[in-house]
Amino acid sequence: MKVALIGDIHANLPALEAVLAHIQEQGIEKIWNVGDFVGYGAFPDEVVQLFRTAQHLRNENVLNIVGNYDLQVLEFKQKKAKWRKKKHPQKYLAFQWAYENLSKKNRKYLRFLSQEIRMKVKGYRILLTHGSPASNDEHLTPETPKKRLRELAKLAKADIVICGHSHQPFAQQVDDVWFINTGSVGRPDDGDPRACYAILEIESDKIQVQHYRVEYDVERAVAAIREHELPETFAQMLLQGRNLDVVLESS
Repeated sequence: MKVALIGDIHANLPALEAVLAHIQEQGIEKIWNVGDFVGYGAFPDEVVQLFRTAQHLRNENVLNIVGNYDLQVLEFKQKKAKWRKKKHPQKYLAFQWAYENLSKKNRKYLRFLSQEIRMKVKGYRILLTHGSPASNDEHLTPETPKKRLRELAKLAKADIVICGHSHQPFAQQVDDVWFINTGSVGRPDDGDPRACYAILEIESDKIQVQHYRVEYDVERAVAAIREHELPETFAQMLLQGRNLDVVLESS
């Protein structure tokens, strides 16, 4: 069984389209998405609509969970007064713009997605979560200490943990538990602007994981950000493959 593992699209439709085309070339039909559909990019509604339609048409082949950023966007209306005082102005604007540019149907779709999915495939217990088995906000990266991964392995009650959130791709086995971070489709943070996703091959006696970096039309994504008069730092995040804090520090 071969499955494409994707996540952290962050409203970057050109990157998503390139990744889906690459997936199709690999002859893979099942896609597991660990969330963060929206945020910073110029295509929040289009990205959610694509998945909502795909899941409606081929429900058994596409699994989606909601990410922490998605959940925060859904809370924007209730928390905007508080956030306006506490959050960096550009981070506040990112939440506001994503919320205001999602249709009611697509907001509802995100609201009803689960925060995790558990399943069993070829005898392996699998957990899909956005952050970690402990928290949706925990970043798991290649530098996460093995001690922490061992703690999470005990907590996970799974043989394979698939996550995102940190935008840092990796695959590591600790105490017979696989931790796989998909990397980010739409907003890589590791200095490589190319879209990232992984393919997981599950056989009864072994697990194989390979990450892919996919070229996409970055200029189209950047042009859309500028066309909507979003901050230039949002465009630079895509051009540099870095998160907002790093871009702000260097500007």
